[in-house]
Amino acid sequence: MTKRRDFIRQSVVGSAGIAIGGMGFTAKSYGSIIGSNDRINICVIGIHGQGETHINKWASLKDARNVRIKTLCDVDEQFFAERSALAEKLTGFKPGTEWDMRRVFDDKEIHAVSFAVPNHWHALGTIWAAQAGKNVYVEKPACFNVFEGRQMVAAARKYNVRIQTGCQNRSIPNVMAAMKLLHEGGIGEVYMARGLCFKPRDSFGIAPDTQAPASLHYDVWRGPAPMRPYNEKRVHYNWHWHWDTGNGDTGNQGPHQFDIARWGLNKNEHPVTAYSSGGIYGIDPKGCSQETPNTQASVFKYADGKILEFETRGRFTNAESKLDIKIGNMFYGTDGYMEINASSWKAYKQREKEPFAVSAPEMAEGSTDPTYRTAPGGSEHFANFIDAIRSGKDSDLHCDILDGHMSAALPHLANVSYRLGREIRFNGSTEKCVNDAEGDALLTRVYRKPFVVPEKV
Repeated sequence: MTKRRDFIRQSVVGSAGIAIGGMGFTAKSYGSIIGSNDRINICVIGIHGQGETHINKWASLKDARNVRIKTLCDVDEQFFAERSALAEKLTGFKPGTEWDMRRVFDDKEIHAVSFAVPNHWHALGTIWAAQAGKNVYVEKPACFNVFEGRQMVAAARKYNVRIQTGCQNRSIPNVMAAMKLLHEGGIGEVYMARGLCFKPRDSFGIAPDTQAPASLHYDVWRGPAPMRPYNEKRVHYNWHWHWDTGNGDTGNQGPHQFDIARWGLNKNEHPVTAYSSGGIYGIDPKGCSQETPNTQASVFKYADGKILEFETRGRFTNAESKLDIKIGNMFYGTDGYMEINASSWKAYKQREKEPFAVSAPEMAEGSTDPTYRTAPGGSEHFANFIDAIRSGKDSDLHCDILDGHMSAALPHLANVSYRLGREIRFNGSTEKCVNDAEGDALLTRVYRKPFVVPEKV
């Protein structure tokens, strides 16, 4: 019996005589169009840490969105047995395993991949997937540097695939309601946004260089990054705190709050200046290999003078605002201000002590109560990705890769300023620093062959 998608393809190309290219699709992307009733096969790439969350979220959509986790992929094979058993327990289907993502992209039965890999692999993995006609869900930050973000956008458009960035706040009803209030002038004209990342980070110590464990394909793990001897303190999770592979907490937890800050300011453009300073405090540098700052203050200015502030604190600290925010945002307008703590928020008029608007009550995920609102990390963002795959429309994505790139550029610019020790001026049209070769060099990187993010995707 002819499959539904094959029938549609034959009808459109044969009966109507319309060339695929004339419809704006490549052959690969046209072949990946999925009907509303067809199963979507997914591969989770990177199954340690956040990858376990991905497995749980895709499994939760097994029936509601007809999703199957077909394959699990990780360069460290030690996680295969445990994660495969988890997926089977949650879905009743045991996924296959693969350590080389390139073999996943060759599998014509896989429609989408989700990346929970280290930051330095986000762009190249996404571009390879797009070139193979796969839709992509990629964790935040969307990219490792500014250049990579733009290349990911280009790949999404060229190969006509959906690429969703894992900024889950975009799919949380309470946060969406807060943004609507801001954009409709609830606190007047918003002239300043502030993001907070106050997350305790203790020393993770040091260790001597050793041989990589047999389960880890270390050359592929390093990928686009320069090769260096294996060190256990530079791999699983600790890769965040080394410049070769991570972006520090400003580029780790920070992208969630940077995205909300830019969203609330309603800025679909880059800032014209960025300045960031800080350092590593309260940790003996001789006893820890961390390179990225645990304390960092950043300020960005837009062409119209509006300001975005961001602060990272990894040591002992108080919270801020009436909501005791440590991970969240504040917005300041000409007629009031707003505080957002996760998905709870309050908005105040001028100097009044009582809020004039507050978020809806939150309930546990899965509640059937009509007032139910989800907390960060809910399945809505993952479900939205699946819905956009079925519709074939970028506009249906709550955080299309362009938004992901624009928000990720902010912590990247902050880190460029921090590493240079001075303010940088930025040309948003060219996505280059203004007359600043040192700054431009840090907007990209020297790639290790063959793991090169291409100039032309």
